[in-house]
Amino acid sequence: MSADHPTLPPVRLRADAELARDALAAPLLADAARLARWAGPDTRVDAGGELVDDQLPAAAEALGLPADEEGELRAGDAWRLAVDTGLVEIEDGESAGETGAEDVPGRAAPGENLALLTGGSPRDVLALWLDGFDTVFADAVAPVLDDLDQLLDEDGEIDVDALDWDPEAEAEFLEGVLGNLYLLTVSEGGAGEGPVPLPALAASMVVPDDMGEPTDDVLEQVSDAMMRLDEQFRLLEPIGLVEYQPLDEALMVEEGEESAVSVDDEDVTRYGMVRLTPLGLYGVRARMLEAGVGAPAVGDLADKGADALLDGIAGYPEAAAREETAAWLAGRDALGAARELLHAARGSDPGSPLRRLHCQQTLSLVGPEAEPAVREVLDDAELGGLARVWLAERGAADVPAPPESMIFWLAIDTIAAQLDAEGDLEELQELIEGLTGRHGGFFEAAWRVEHPATAEVLEAMGRLHRDKGTAKEARKAAFKARSRGGV
Repeated sequence: MSADHPTLPPVRLRADAELARDALAAPLLADAARLARWAGPDTRVDAGGELVDDQLPAAAEALGLPADEEGELRAGDAWRLAVDTGLVEIEDGESAGETGAEDVPGRAAPGENLALLTGGSPRDVLALWLDGFDTVFADAVAPVLDDLDQLLDEDGEIDVDALDWDPEAEAEFLEGVLGNLYLLTVSEGGAGEGPVPLPALAASMVVPDDMGEPTDDVLEQVSDAMMRLDEQFRLLEPIGLVEYQPLDEALMVEEGEESAVSVDDEDVTRYGMVRLTPLGLYGVRARMLEAGVGAPAVGDLADKGADALLDGIAGYPEAAAREETAAWLAGRDALGAARELLHAARGSDPGSPLRRLHCQQTLSLVGPEAEPAVREVLDDAELGGLARVWLAERGAADVPAPPESMIFWLAIDTIAAQLDAEGDLEELQELIEGLTGRHGGFFEAAWRVEHPATAEVLEAMGRLHRDKGTAKEARKAAFKARSRGGV
């Protein structure tokens, strides 16, 4: 009875045009575009494409920043993004090496991709922004070089082995954090559009699921993770991925020192708060899809067939499923859509009961134009029951009474679908108790139903029915059904 459901709930993404506007407004990309337009024949870069030191004050000035250390650092970050995203093209210079001669600086000019920011489609802009996100992500997982002199080898090169840095583990950690933040954002009952406390994110990656009270060692690991995430989110915010309220610097005093700032121990926000922006949801989802993670979006199924729709929404929350089906129906001929849905709902595979339930729910959004298609399946053993329900709900005339076998088959199919949907337990109990209360001798007829899920459904009824005597009857009926089927 169990169908394969998506790992992640569907996300509601904004339109590409709106996301592209957000991308263009991201401070780091906007700065990169300004520097790309500023670059010209007199712009000099070193062998690695970085602006030479004496160009940084002018670059900061081009961004409207003071030519101090902070302004030059921001200009340097924007320049690197411009180079990595093709907003700037570099003509390499030459390093003199050990010859004693002076380095020959390279040159820079606006790149071909710069035109995409003003003349490209929203998808072009978003593709360029994703390249920028990749660049910033790589910067965020790079090692922090606090004391560069101690890391240089005899040749003046950075000794990678001395860094105690595992690039794959660092990337996997940040990917996991962003994945958890994404899940909290899109899940029903999660954070939604609200911010998530930084300690909760750090703990989600460090504290084992089965651990009750964290040990001192684990708490120290959470604290270390928070410090690293604080640095990383500060880097990710300017590209427009997140909105971040940084960790209160008063918390970061060295052991034995006292902060001059008074802090409120009850104020969780001082430990850092972060939320994915709508653009951030788009970016994290794009990375997950590239990694092969199933991350559906509402509207993905609008141009697919009815079989893809009914299977695809199997794990969707009710509101998202309704939104997806409404999008699928929009622009389709009601009669043709109904026929396609009913055809896709047939089957005896484990996922078929839930498909039929979603078919019935989707048909509830279709107007009276679908009636001919519904009447065509009145004699169908699998679809005749839901067809009668649809007609009765609309007050249709001349709806034939169902045979008893169809009534019980529909009951088993409906419960099988609800079990697979993993919905509200109390509602399912009420459904079960209502069916057994309305039909005398329910179990004597139910165990004979020719449905692949009969035994499993009766066993579930035995577990869920709150009347002990009726639950015992259900278990006996399940045993008969299994014996009859040779299971």
